[in-house]
Amino acid sequence: MKFVWLLRRVAEGFVRAPIQQRARYTYLTDVTLEVRDMVMGSLREETEVAIIGGGPGGYVAAIRAADLGKNVIVIEERDRLGGVCLIEGCIPSKALINVVELAETARAARKMGLTFSDLSMDLDALRRWSDSVVDTLSKGVDGLLKRRGVEVLHGHARFTDNQTLAVEGARSTTVAFQHCIIATGSDINRLPAGQQLPLWSSAEALRIPEVPPRLLVIGGGYIGLEMGLVYAGLGSQVTVVEFFPRLLPGADLDLVEVVVKSCEKRFHQIMTESRVVEIQKGGSGYIVTVEYQGQKQAHEFDQILVAVGRRPNTDKLGLEHTAIRPDKRGFIEVNPCGRTVEERIYAIGDVTPGPMLAHKASREGKVAAEVIAKHPSVFDHRAIPAVVFTDPELAWTGLTERDAAEQGLAVNVGRFPLLASGRARTLGRTEGMVKLISDPDSGRILGVGMVGPHVSELIAEGTLAVQLGATVDDIMMTIHPHPTVSEAIMEAAEVSAGTSVHMNPPKNAEGTARKPAHIHPRKKEGGCEGCPLENS
Repeated sequence: MKFVWLLRRVAEGFVRAPIQQRARYTYLTDVTLEVRDMVMGSLREETEVAIIGGGPGGYVAAIRAADLGKNVIVIEERDRLGGVCLIEGCIPSKALINVVELAETARAARKMGLTFSDLSMDLDALRRWSDSVVDTLSKGVDGLLKRRGVEVLHGHARFTDNQTLAVEGARSTTVAFQHCIIATGSDINRLPAGQQLPLWSSAEALRIPEVPPRLLVIGGGYIGLEMGLVYAGLGSQVTVVEFFPRLLPGADLDLVEVVVKSCEKRFHQIMTESRVVEIQKGGSGYIVTVEYQGQKQAHEFDQILVAVGRRPNTDKLGLEHTAIRPDKRGFIEVNPCGRTVEERIYAIGDVTPGPMLAHKASREGKVAAEVIAKHPSVFDHRAIPAVVFTDPELAWTGLTERDAAEQGLAVNVGRFPLLASGRARTLGRTEGMVKLISDPDSGRILGVGMVGPHVSELIAEGTLAVQLGATVDDIMMTIHPHPTVSEAIMEAAEVSAGTSVHMNPPKNAEGTARKPAHIHPRKKEGGCEGCPLENS
């Protein structure tokens, strides 16, 4: 009876399966089912590409591989697709940040003549809004995979050897693969102090279980500051404790200072070069001992958000059954194609060295899928943009001034303050700047940094400039629409060249105006078609 039932399931699967997947159901030889055969009470599947993880790296790799004609199975531990980014990270946090910023903008608009009764927050409606955004996007990912014939298995996958995965979930399954992509992402670091207490991680904080009167945020990185500003906007008195001497240590100090100045207005206290040494339950909240400036101080908080970074999810994959050995931090080394020491196995996203960013994972996923499909592809990007969705926003790409100093590189830096931007004035948001970091000899753009309104939407131009090897002259000669904040990029290029129209000319050591640099536009191959001056 089991055989008849299994045969019927295979036949039904064949009829329903997309054309490119039907080969999976056609391995009938005699009475042996090689695609789905009973293996010690579990089902067995075969596929060309198995992908562990359905986040922004995994599902993008699956779609690209399927588009290139591969049979693909995605194994996702959660009940929804999208990974940390979509479900409990990038997307829900930006939904909350947007609402809080709308409220702040409305309040700031009073001085522009906008009048209204006092604003209030409906937390239930806010939760429903955030959940609806996540649910819509997750269902969209599911639809994209289904339309390409990608099979999704929900469960935990682990290697039993370098060609097989055991999947433990609602139904136990064994997946034999020709190629595998590890895209399991990362998990939240836990704080040694207070490990047994119900402290918040960013995942819990995003659900807005309450708005605590006094909130301690441990960690002054992008997650801590973003969530701290959300809760400050909702009404919490927020204190931030950061171990390092300054907040956001990865970005240049001149950019970070603008964000810190804004945070100081909204937060109750920011303690840098500090660490939490003890957390005890006390009354309705917590008593926290903080070592600050060499002295231990006790503080009382109603809730604590731990935001001290993330670690790669590689410890429960059964990698000991392969030749792959993560480093001491848990990262898997890969070559520029994403391939590990195992020829059949690739790794992408947060499990590999480099910034833990969704857009990095997505690009790596495409590269791995293309290499598997024998297309020439490599991850050789000169710049990976980073964005912090604070208020104001902070973004950078390519080389930072700090990087240049550490490497002993001579660079030219052109800064344009948003105080001189017409569009920033109309927005009432003149805090911030744009700066270009370029090679002093060739003028090639090496890095771009910016802080101010909407810079998350502008940093892509800087990334494109670095990626294509554009020069300061290229940026200067590109017409930017007026009035927009994007003009600040062109203005920063003009500052770099000493030809700024809207800034006073820089002075040399003698105190006189520096002579403007000569512009060297790129030569166009074959001239400009149709130009009336071409033959003059």
